[in-house]
Amino acid sequence: MATVAFIGLGVMGYPMAGFLKTRGGHDVCVYNRTQEKAQQWVEQFGGTMGPTPQAAAEGADFVFACVGNDDDLRMVTTGPEGALHGMKPGAIFIDNTTASAEVARELHARATERGCGFLDAPVSGGQAGAENGVLTVMVGGDPATFDKAKPVIDCYARMVGLMGGVGAGQLTKMVNQICIAGLLQGLSEGIHFGKAAGLDIARVIEVISKGAAGSWQMENRHETMNRGEYDHGFAVDWMRKDLAIVLDEARQNGASLPVTALVDQFYRDIQKMGGNRWDTSSLLARLER
Repeated sequence: MATVAFIGLGVMGYPMAGFLKTRGGHDVCVYNRTQEKAQQWVEQFGGTMGPTPQAAAEGADFVFACVGNDDDLRMVTTGPEGALHGMKPGAIFIDNTTASAEVARELHARATERGCGFLDAPVSGGQAGAENGVLTVMVGGDPATFDKAKPVIDCYARMVGLMGGVGAGQLTKMVNQICIAGLLQGLSEGIHFGKAAGLDIARVIEVISKGAAGSWQMENRHETMNRGEYDHGFAVDWMRKDLAIVLDEARQNGASLPVTALVDQFYRDIQKMGGNRWDTSSLLARLER
C-alpha cells in the first residue's frame, strides 16, 4: 500500500481515484477545486481530502493529476500552493491530463529540481473506461520511474505502456485523437449515406463491423448515432481542446494533418449548433441538420 494524492475529481478523475482506493487499497488524499466534490468522494470511498494541492501532496509517494488543460496543470503543480511545493524527494508525479508535450517537459524539469520523478500519462477510454477501471494509459518518462509507478497506475487501467521519454505519452495521445477524429467522420458519413440510400443501418453495421471497416467506434456508437443521441461520453469541447494541441504540435514538427484539421472545423460547426457538450459522435448531427 502506498500513500497517494489525487488532484482533479472530474468525470475521469473521480472514478480513477476511487479505484486507487478500492482496487489498490492505497491511502488516498484527494483535492478538487470544488471542495463539495472532494467531500463527496471521501464519503463514498473513504480516505481524506486536502484544502490545496500542496497539502494533498505532502507525504505522498505518488501524486496524480487529471485536470483540464496546460494552464490548469501548471496551477495545481507549480502555482501558489501547487503540488510540487509539497512533494517529498523521491515522490513521483503522474499526470493523467491530456496536455501538450511542452508542458510535460516543463514540469519534468521542475520536478527534477525538487528530486521528484515525473511521468506524463494521458488516458484513453472515456468516462466508461474510467468508471470501469479499464483505461489505456500512454506514458512518457524514465523507465525506472515508470517501473515504480506502473503497479499503482494499473489500479484503473487495462493497458499501461511506456512510449518513450518525457512527452512521449502526450504525443501518443495525440496520435490517438487523430485516429478517432478520422474514424468518427467516416462512420458519420457512412451512416448518413446509408440512411439516404434507404438501407437498414442496424443490418449494415452488423455485417460491415465484422470486416475491414470495423472499429470500436462503430461497435459502441452506431446505435446511439442512428437515434440521434449524443450524451455518451467525451464532449466536443474537450475534443476541440485536444485537437488544438495536436494541430499546434503538427505545426512544430512539420506533420501534415489535412483530415484532422477539417474534422476540427466540423466540430466547430457542432459547437455553433449548441452541441458543445454532445459527445464526439455528434459529427453525424452536422450532416443531418
